[in-house]
Amino acid sequence: MDIDLARTFLEIVRLGSLMAAAEKLHVTQTAITARVQKLEGHLNCKLFIRNRTGARLTSDGEAFVVFANQLVQTWDAARRDLPLPDGYRHVLRIGAEMSLCNPLMLSWVREIRASIPDYALHSEVREGEALMKEVERGVLDAALVYQPAYWPGLQVEELLEEKLILIRVVDKPEPYVYIDWGPAFRQQHDAAMPEKSKAAVAFNLGPLALQYILDNGGSGYFRTRVVQSYLDRGIIERVPMAPEFSYPTYLVYARDNPSPTLPRAFELLRTIARESEDWSQRWDPLI
Repeated sequence: MDIDLARTFLEIVRLGSLMAAAEKLHVTQTAITARVQKLEGHLNCKLFIRNRTGARLTSDGEAFVVFANQLVQTWDAARRDLPLPDGYRHVLRIGAEMSLCNPLMLSWVREIRASIPDYALHSEVREGEALMKEVERGVLDAALVYQPAYWPGLQVEELLEEKLILIRVVDKPEPYVYIDWGPAFRQQHDAAMPEKSKAAVAFNLGPLALQYILDNGGSGYFRTRVVQSYLDRGIIERVPMAPEFSYPTYLVYARDNPSPTLPRAFELLRTIARESEDWSQRWDPLI
């Protein structure tokens, strides 16, 4: 199928009318109408109901939005990756959530490049659900996420288990900073510490919150490995008798992925997770 048909469909959905899509794509409205008719012919269903205010999706059209996005994203990934750079036989595509990209993702990339030099390597950082969808579609070979969904065809492996512990700056322990570590953490945290569920300062990215606390003082929940070096140097301290929460990291990949190199890449990652202890230094501007 002509990928431009899917792009045109998505533009109409975003802009709400065939006329607006024609202006955005710099083609005539007649051309847009012809593309819609051709697409509907391929799918044997009606995608839009046109009226004076624009174009409204039918139920079939609403269902096709997901497939159209997948088609365009997969095609764009193929265009980005092919042809492979000279001297490389294959490519590995890996992803991670933001809080896992440094240093776990960086270390994994470094070890793959050192141990599997004939493979090109593409990596990306996105939200967990988006990463899992790309693994499911085959756009990514594997992803590192915190809260995986157990979808058919996907293998979910617990890579490591950390704790979220409450720390505070030794000479300036206030204010309490709320870090949103996801739905499971929110539920457990707010049940255990309801008085701290409405903090004046809040972040949804751990490294940013940690840098704020190191620069300005305060307390908050962080992964053990990320704060260990600061604990060792006495910059921060653990808050005694504070609740602790489990926070595992998972490796997700397709069970039927035919790549013969993935098991080797996974073993490199498992070694990093097993042997690396200090994950905090890159976030400290003083180091």
